Amino acid sequence: MQLFQRWTQMSLVLRILIGLVIGAVLGVVVPEWTGFSILGQIFVSALKAIAPVLVAVLVAASIAKAGGGLGPRFRVLIFCYILSTFIAALCAVVGSFLFPVTLQLNDMVEGNAPSALNDVFTNLLTNMVTNPLMSISSANYIGILFWAILVGIALKACASKQTIDVVSDFAKVISQIVKWVIQFAPLGIMGLVFSAVSEGGLNVFSTYGHLVLLLVGCMFANTLIFNPLISFFVTRKNPYPLLFMCLKESGFNAFFTRSSAANIPINMTLCKRLKLDEDFYSVSIPLGATINMDGAAVTITVMTLAVANTMGVEVSFMSALFLCIIATLGACGTSGVAGGSLLLVPMACLFLGIGNDVAMQAVAVGFIIGVIQDSMETAINSSGDVFFTATAEYYDRKKIGNKE
Repeated sequence: MQLFQRWTQMSLVLRILIGLVIGAVLGVVVPEWTGFSILGQIFVSALKAIAPVLVAVLVAASIAKAGGGLGPRFRVLIFCYILSTFIAALCAVVGSFLFPVTLQLNDMVEGNAPSALNDVFTNLLTNMVTNPLMSISSANYIGILFWAILVGIALKACASKQTIDVVSDFAKVISQIVKWVIQFAPLGIMGLVFSAVSEGGLNVFSTYGHLVLLLVGCMFANTLIFNPLISFFVTRKNPYPLLFMCLKESGFNAFFTRSSAANIPINMTLCKRLKLDEDFYSVSIPLGATINMDGAAVTITVMTLAVANTMGVEVSFMSALFLCIIATLGACGTSGVAGGSLLLVPMACLFLGIGNDVAMQAVAVGFIIGVIQDSMETAINSSGDVFFTATAEYYDRKKIGNKE
C-alpha cells in the first residue's frame, strides 16, 4: 500500500514517461509478447467510453448554472480556432511548394469520400439532430453538444435549483471517475508504445520519409510559430509557457492514444489545473474537438498537393488559396465524416480537377503512414483545444481587469 501511495503521489507525466520507456524496451526485446498491447486498448476504450457521458453532463450542468458574460470568450475562441486552422493549411501550401512531394499511386482503398463541401456539412447537420442516446453511445460530439446545450437551456428555464444541483453533482461524479481512469495512463501508454514499436510502425520512414517529414514539419511550424503568434496577438502575453504545458500534458497523451475523443477528459482535467472557468471549458473543449483541426487541414492540403505534383497538375496562387479555404472548412467538418481527414482528400482533389480513382490511392498511402500522421494530427489538434481555451479566457480576464 505504501508503494502504491508513493507511485500515485509521483507526477503523472513522470509516471507516463516511465511507462513509455518500459513499453519501448519491451517492444524491442520481446515483440512477441503481444499481450502487453491489451493495456493500451483497455485504457483508450475506457476514456472513449466515459468521454461522451462526461461531455453531455458537464455541458448541460454548465449551461444550466452559467450566468452571462461567456459570449465574448466564445467569439475570441472561435476566431482563434478558425484562424489557426486556416494558417495551418497555408503552412502546408508553402511547405508543399518549397519541398514538393510525389507519390507512388498503386493501391486503392475503399471508402465513401464526400464529393463536395455540402456533403460534409450535410453530414454535420444530420449528426447534430441524431437521437441523443445514440449520439452518446456512438461518441457523436456534434449531437452531444447540440442536445446537451438544449438540455442546459431547458434546465435553466424550467428546473428548480435542487434539480440543477443534482445534475451538477452527477457531473462531479463522472469527473471523479475520469480522474480514476487517468491514473492508469502510465500502463495504457506502456501498452500503446509496446504495440507501436513491436509492429515496426516507424518503418514508414524508409518508404515515405519525405512525405512524413513534410507533414510533421508543417504541423510543428503551425504549432510552434503561428499559434503562439495568434495567442500573443490576443493576450499580449508570452504564450510559450502555456503552449509547452499543453503539449506536454495534452499533446503527449493524444499522440499515443490517437483519439481526440479519448483526450477530452485529459484536456478538461488540464483546464481545471489551469484554474479555467468550468462553465467555459466544458463547452470549449468538445467544441475544439469538432472545429479546431490544424493537423487535419495540414493533412488534407499536403496530400492533395502531393497528388497534384504526381499527376503534373499545376496549382496557381489563387488555386492554392482556394484550397486553403476548402481544407479549413473541410477540416472543421472532419469529425462528422467517417474516416477523418484522409477521406476528405478526394474532395479537395476534385477542386483541382483530379478524379476520385486517383485521389483514393493517396488515401491508401495516408493509411500506411497513419501511425505517424494520425498521431501527430491528434496531438496538435487536441493540445490546441486547451491552448486556445486558455487564450480566450485570459483575454477576457484582461479586458475585465482593464475596465475595473
